[in-house]
Amino acid sequence: MEWNDIYDENRNLTGRVHKRGTPWQPGEYGLVVCVWVYDGRGHLLLTRRAKGKSFAGTWENSGGAAQAGETSRQAIARELFEETGIRAEQDEFELLETERDRFIFYDFYCLKRQVPLQDIVLLPGETDDVMWASFGKVHWMIRTGKICKIIGRQFRKQEKLLRLRNFTKFRR
Repeated sequence: MEWNDIYDENRNLTGRVHKRGTPWQPGEYGLVVCVWVYDGRGHLLLTRRAKGKSFAGTWENSGGAAQAGETSRQAIARELFEETGIRAEQDEFELLETERDRFIFYDFYCLKRQVPLQDIVLLPGETDDVMWASFGKVHWMIRTGKICKIIGRQFRKQEKLLRLRNFTKFRR
């Protein structure tokens, strides 16, 4: 059983918790974190959602809900490690933007890492494959439905910010 902190509309902790999988009440908000791992050479790390999960078989970036008592940066460090085996210190994550929808605050991060695919440790039941994808491949995957629509919309909104960070500047 997983519990999440409840925030108010101004993102202040209320001191109450929410049981995952139950409906949110009006004025209650949770926190979800996502991270784009990039290699600095024009690629993003994607994982495929395992069978039995919602959107099974589609590709995404790492992320998930913050657990009760976790800060946003603690949650993203935990989620990335759980889903890929990649360890990162909380201060290594760069916040790209924050959004709020009807019941959730979303924090979107990026992290520069060059990790060989053979070093990725997938979480059984969560993810079943991993790849480094170029920006062009990500666009193709969105067009062909290989990336779930929510992640595709997120990528399009954050693509410019990610491109600025992801390509090494060449010196003459």
